[in-house]
Amino acid sequence: MTVFFYDRTFEGLLSAVFNAYSRKVFPDKLLKSGEVAPLFTDGSHTVVSDASHAARVWSALLKKLARNTCNMLIHVWLSEEEGSDGLLFRYICKAFDHTHSIAWNFGDRDVLEADRIARRVSHEALYVKQFVRFQKAADDIFFAPVRPACNVLPLTVSHFTDRFADQQWVIYDLTRRYGYFYNLHETREITFTDDDRLLSGKLDEALMADDEKLFQNLWKGYFKAIAIRERLNPRLQRQHMPARFWQHLTEKQ
Repeated sequence: MTVFFYDRTFEGLLSAVFNAYSRKVFPDKLLKSGEVAPLFTDGSHTVVSDASHAARVWSALLKKLARNTCNMLIHVWLSEEEGSDGLLFRYICKAFDHTHSIAWNFGDRDVLEADRIARRVSHEALYVKQFVRFQKAADDIFFAPVRPACNVLPLTVSHFTDRFADQQWVIYDLTRRYGYFYNLHETREITFTDDDRLLSGKLDEALMADDEKLFQNLWKGYFKAIAIRERLNPRLQRQHMPARFWQHLTEKQ
């Protein structure tokens, strides 16, 4: 068994593909640097992430596959699903080794699995767009906590930047402890040095704008008023509004 160690970044994965073709040695398993190799390992190689190598692989992929297929590969990476890096490695190698695009070859197990994972990530990104609830802070910055099942914030940033271009906002992934801040001019990635106080997903009332509590109560009242008690269907509600988002929905508090 041959093992490649890399830094578990997308750039590192593309660099691993570059190394495999340049060395003519293809790994049976990809591991993060520092992990213990399997017992029966014949050889190993440590991949050094190289931006130029990664760019060459990505540029070559864009020539072999349609843009939306390449975007699908990014979705698979953001899934953080166990073994997804090995799946992507095999997919990319197959794309290079075939004369025609493999995107629609669902008879191939790797192609089918990549499509399944990408669809799941797309659905999760849609949920985030639908169920984000902003809270207005005293400094007029709108704060929205989320806990998505996948690392989908990068897939939603352009939507929020376009949709809320007239206000400053922060969307923060409480699971992965990073987020994005829009300052009316640009959106940039941020992390908080002390984010433990944010883990509840709710701003302390002392940090809220004066009218935020009022608006939250109005929204809860509206949500309650339009509900028809005789037609409540919790099972259908959970199907369209997964319960994992309820913690951060104002109307579900």
